[in-house]
Amino acid sequence: MKYYDKLIFDLSKAGRQGYSLPTRSWDATLESLPAGLRRSEKPELPEVSELDVVRHYTNLSQMNFGVDSGFYPLGSCTMKYNPKINEEIAAMPAFAGLHPLQPAATVQGALRVYRELAKALSAITGMAEFTLDPFAGAHGELTGLMIIRQYHISRGDLNRTRIIVPDSAHGTNPASAAVCGLEIVQVKSNANGLVDVEDLKPLLDDTIAGIMMTNPNTLGLFEKDIKEIAALVHQCGGLLYYDGANMNPLIGMVRPGDMGFDVLHLNLHKSFSTPHGGGGPGAGPVGVAEHLVPYLPVPKVVEDEDGLLSVVDKDGNACGRISGFMGNFGVLLRAYTYILMLGKQNVKQVGPLAVLGANYIKESLKGCFKLPIESVCKHEFVFDGLLDQSTGVTTLDVAKRLLDYGFHAPTIYFPLLFHQAIMIEPTETESKETLDGFIEIMEHIAAEAISDPESLKTAPHTTPVRRLDETTAARQPILRYKDLV
Repeated sequence: MKYYDKLIFDLSKAGRQGYSLPTRSWDATLESLPAGLRRSEKPELPEVSELDVVRHYTNLSQMNFGVDSGFYPLGSCTMKYNPKINEEIAAMPAFAGLHPLQPAATVQGALRVYRELAKALSAITGMAEFTLDPFAGAHGELTGLMIIRQYHISRGDLNRTRIIVPDSAHGTNPASAAVCGLEIVQVKSNANGLVDVEDLKPLLDDTIAGIMMTNPNTLGLFEKDIKEIAALVHQCGGLLYYDGANMNPLIGMVRPGDMGFDVLHLNLHKSFSTPHGGGGPGAGPVGVAEHLVPYLPVPKVVEDEDGLLSVVDKDGNACGRISGFMGNFGVLLRAYTYILMLGKQNVKQVGPLAVLGANYIKESLKGCFKLPIESVCKHEFVFDGLLDQSTGVTTLDVAKRLLDYGFHAPTIYFPLLFHQAIMIEPTETESKETLDGFIEIMEHIAAEAISDPESLKTAPHTTPVRRLDETTAARQPILRYKDLV
């Protein structure tokens, strides 16, 4: 172990400080606090110099893998590069210093960003109006489902308590539906990995509130029967919900509104180049067709005839309030900057480049990895493990070995349709040289799986932390330094 690989507590020396505070003048105030709220002992904090602290956290940051340090081909996540101008705009004091309780007259610029971003997203998706309030994709799903329920309730159609979800759906889809009080009905996929229209038809009746779909779906395949599916669902009185997690390959090319979807959410932290990973930050704006606009949640930003923007906090038709204020403004700024930088012309390059990269990797590696569905994919695709699995090397072993060669692993064991699933999404922001390097290493790992399987089964070998017992780590996490000594 190198000296600065040690934990900050290991570097601690009694009496060492990296700060200087003024003499306390509030001892009397402390004495007035109830005894139960006062410390009887000093907090157990490390005693280190500023230099030790800086080196400690700098070294920790260098142990992390991020999209700024290497290729991050996580399928279903769109871990694209985030242009640094996004960060510069979001960090501007005029934006970063705002308070959510300021009068609307003092934040006209921020409200204008909100309105213009909503308009841009409407144009890209074919929706009539957006709310930018939801904080994440799943939060957007819940909001969209609340809008669907409010729509049916307002019409007195109270029997519609069931939602159809494909067997290939993201796990948040049924979870969000359950939180919204809806019963989940599963529709199967056919041999081509698409929604089975014949399996769908018998499910449609007057209890169906709608169907949740991702297009392209979780296998990276475009649902070519979407117009027929939309017609069938609408005929039975249901609505179509679009999970926008896979919107990246369609940006500027195809609009969910034109496919027949009534409500959708977008993941700004995926498709619109804002930071993604580590649990946040995120944003999941929800767009709706014209007939659902009245049910959008409050607060809402509205514009009068003179161009003055204000915030409406009450609306009897709204599905309710889903966030404390008006969403994650810093993320919204980043997405708006990204869209403006691309413009109407360049935004059309996003989808085709994402599709080209995914198909290039798929076709290059299908001689080493099992391709369960032979079809042109969109932005991502799924292998079902190695083509030759005779040595017992698993998808997990392949993923761990990739770390030794400087690449983050793709998404593994998802979707659940394939036992050894490897889900790869290169995004549109990676160069051909990077893709070629990834292909070369994946081919090398496939060869190692035959010639030296132990090198995969014991991987990784070069990372700061070796292979973990991930189940125990999740169920019995060690969160305190004292637990380590």
